Order: sequence, then C-alpha cells, then structure tokens
Amino acid sequence: MTQEEKELLLKDLCARLPYGIFVKENREYLDDIPTIYTDDSPTIYTFDYHPCIDNCKPYLRPMSSMTEEEKKELGNIRPYLIDKNDNVTGVQCNSFIQISECQDWLNEHHFDYRGLIEKGLALEAPENLYY
Repeated sequence: MTQEEKELLLKDLCARLPYGIFVKENREYLDDIPTIYTDDSPTIYTFDYHPCIDNCKPYLRPMSSMTEEEKKELGNIRPYLIDKNDNVTGVQCNSFIQISECQDWLNEHHFDYRGLIEKGLALEAPENLYY
C-alpha cells in the first residue's frame, strides 16, 4: 500500500468514526498497536501510520447498492446526479456546509463514495451488515 493510499484510507476511516465501521483485519499485526474499540461492536480504529493500516480493510457499501428509499432520503438533503444505470454519481452543492451534510449522510450509510473498493482498499459489505 502506498503512503497516498494509507492517507486516503485513514481520512476515510476517521470520517466514519461517529457511525461505526466494520473492518476485516489481519489479527497477527495487532499486538502492541494502539487501538480504540467501540463498546458494542468488533470494530477497530487505528490513528497512526502503523503497519496495521496495511492489514485493515473497511466493509463499505458500493454506491450501486443505494436503495430507492435511500435516494429519496439523500434527495431531501441535496439534489443528486445519476448515471445511465440509475446509480448516484454526485450531488449538487453550493457550499461547503452542503457538501459536508452529504458526506456525513454517505458515511452514516456506509457508502464508498471515494472508490476504495475499486482501489482494493475496502471490501464490499455483505448484504444487511449495517442494518
């Protein structure tokens, strides 16, 4: 994993902290690594550039898994753009506040809006993992 990929993954994981995130981890690398666990899930979060980040992949939902109900919910925040396959590809925002509201919503619903799955930095979440 490149330094740039580590930084991208770390930024993404930190933004998801308020919502909880399941990760697949290689347990042999976890000895003596500072971590934070939530009280109610087997979630691990790392905060420094440690080999652990190389062995940790979050489970995220592809944008294509967004349901019609979720599209309606997102549309209540900001109008969205879709591609020819009816997948959400962006939102129409006029301010940083609007952008952050959309990113918060996407993080809360565990969507991979950064393309981490395609880059091999995240795994596609099994159906109903976050429900």
